[in-house]
Amino acid sequence: MSQSPPSQPNQFSLLKQRRFAPFFWTQFLGAFNDNLFKTALVVVITFDALSWTTLAPSLVTNLIPGLFILPYVLFSATAGQLADKFDKAGMTRCVKWLEVAIMSVAGIGWITHHLWLLVAAVVGMGIHSTLFGPVKYAYLPQHLGKEELIGGNGVTEMGTFVGILAGEILGALLVVMQPHGLYFEAGATILVALIGLLASYRIPASPAPMPTLKVSWNFVGESLRNLRYSSKNRVVFQSMLGNSWFWFYGAVLLAQLPVFAKDYLHGGHGAFVLLLTVFSLGVGSGSLLCERLSGAKVEIGLVPFGSIGLTVFGADLYFASDAFVGGAGAAQAAAGIMTVLAQPGIWRILFDFLMIGMFGGFFIVPLFALIQLRADPAHLSRTIAGMNILNALFMVAASGMAIVLLGQGLTIPQLFLVTALLNAVVAVYIFSLVPEFLMRFLAWLLIHTVHRVHTVDADRIPREGAAVLVCNHVSYVDAIVIGAVAPRPIRFVMDHRIFKTPLLGWIFRTARAIPIAPAKEDPWLMEKAYVDIAQALHEGDLVCIFPEGQLTRDGEINAFKGGVAKIVERSPVPVIPMALRGLWTHLLSRNRENIFGRAFHAGLRSKLALAVGKPVAPQDVTPEGLRQDVAALRGDWK
Repeated sequence: MSQSPPSQPNQFSLLKQRRFAPFFWTQFLGAFNDNLFKTALVVVITFDALSWTTLAPSLVTNLIPGLFILPYVLFSATAGQLADKFDKAGMTRCVKWLEVAIMSVAGIGWITHHLWLLVAAVVGMGIHSTLFGPVKYAYLPQHLGKEELIGGNGVTEMGTFVGILAGEILGALLVVMQPHGLYFEAGATILVALIGLLASYRIPASPAPMPTLKVSWNFVGESLRNLRYSSKNRVVFQSMLGNSWFWFYGAVLLAQLPVFAKDYLHGGHGAFVLLLTVFSLGVGSGSLLCERLSGAKVEIGLVPFGSIGLTVFGADLYFASDAFVGGAGAAQAAAGIMTVLAQPGIWRILFDFLMIGMFGGFFIVPLFALIQLRADPAHLSRTIAGMNILNALFMVAASGMAIVLLGQGLTIPQLFLVTALLNAVVAVYIFSLVPEFLMRFLAWLLIHTVHRVHTVDADRIPREGAAVLVCNHVSYVDAIVIGAVAPRPIRFVMDHRIFKTPLLGWIFRTARAIPIAPAKEDPWLMEKAYVDIAQALHEGDLVCIFPEGQLTRDGEINAFKGGVAKIVERSPVPVIPMALRGLWTHLLSRNRENIFGRAFHAGLRSKLALAVGKPVAPQDVTPEGLRQDVAALRGDWK
């Protein structure tokens, strides 16, 4: 019998455990060093361009991210194979040694004032990040339980963006410190690389899933094979595309910040650091909030929620920027942070950056967790590598689009608006291909806005393995409420007439519900339903049925039909009784009381509850016994 895990501690408790903490600090220091180096280079190009190059600053600031991600295109397929073939702890240590060597080369570039040596180091750090990417995201599901993935990914993404933020701030500050700023920058990057190397030696052994894998060095052929393999799993592949789109959006936004801070906010490098700080805090807080908003499960309903925010606040950033530029004096060149903060309209711009970051966290963290959970474990590193290839292509496209559109005369705020509108188009496309995202969003929205759902012993719903859930049937939204609080997808068995209900029927079809009809009405459909149920249980799914066979007409629990016994006779799995409380007053129940009176009585957020009982062994299942269990769980609250 599948057992539910005990309640999980706070996600930050992982930072005290060796299975997570050394890995966390290693990846944190890697992100920190990447941005300590890249930001310093962007700052000197933007604010001290003439002493380094004759190229236009906007061209170079869009070129540097493109060069950084070029290795993702060339080497991601090889990196994924290496991560599946070798121990991930050992791979991490090799990568950190490479980082020390690259930062030593960059140090020479800083000291000798040699721009193209620094550009070569940018490519080198791209190679470093390419090799580490598949290791990073394949490590987590190897050491964390399924119930810890959202929290672990949230903390990891928070750490990544805090590392990015801290690196960007320190990089922007060190490089302008006269007269020794370049020496400070060179020394700091080498020191951080060494500390990261030491942290990597504390990462526990992470055995390779495929140690006998033969590595193909044909990166073009292997890249295509990776993408073809990943595309066979529709949800995983669309999640990969969604992930890559986020990096497209972020690449467009972040690449413009130095010039935006200088030319539109009329600030110095401090204004640039301010924008980075606000954006990174948004991503970090959004990543951490994911666990709370999702109830510690992989809640892909947050992805459409995040996408909506990216469009709304990205579009508002255009209008806020336009208003700010119109009211600011052009003479305020290189103003300090306090001067910038005193300008009318700046707080709206900062709020937009904060919200874009936060909703970006809502968007990206569930996608990472979903890929880790549903991808083939033996192929996970190569799946991540395939995603990195897509990320790289999307980010190169982002740099190309920005260069072309800015070259055609678009302003940076107009570029922000174009990207926000493109985000809406891409979101509609992805969610139309995989309606599960939108369906989960509607379910998540239902229980976080219209209803307040309290759960009792919900950890009794198994997180893995087959089981049959039985519940009283009160309203047309019963399945949505149950599905929204369950730790994983459920195959619902429901009356074929409810299955055909407009709008709700689309949601149920998307959730792969199984329609059923009485034998006297449609014997073929009834038999097909039992076959589909047996197949679902054979595949390890959860199946939920409403044994009353119809919605209650008086709020009481009707007699249970014998379908449950027939199901477990074919598929001997545990049966878990559940009871919904509080839905009898719902507007979509068959309650004949005054609709307006019920709506007023329930208030803006009606209170509901789902109580879960102890599993019943298949040999002990009887319709009468299950009805008594459900009635006891429901109590007097209809």
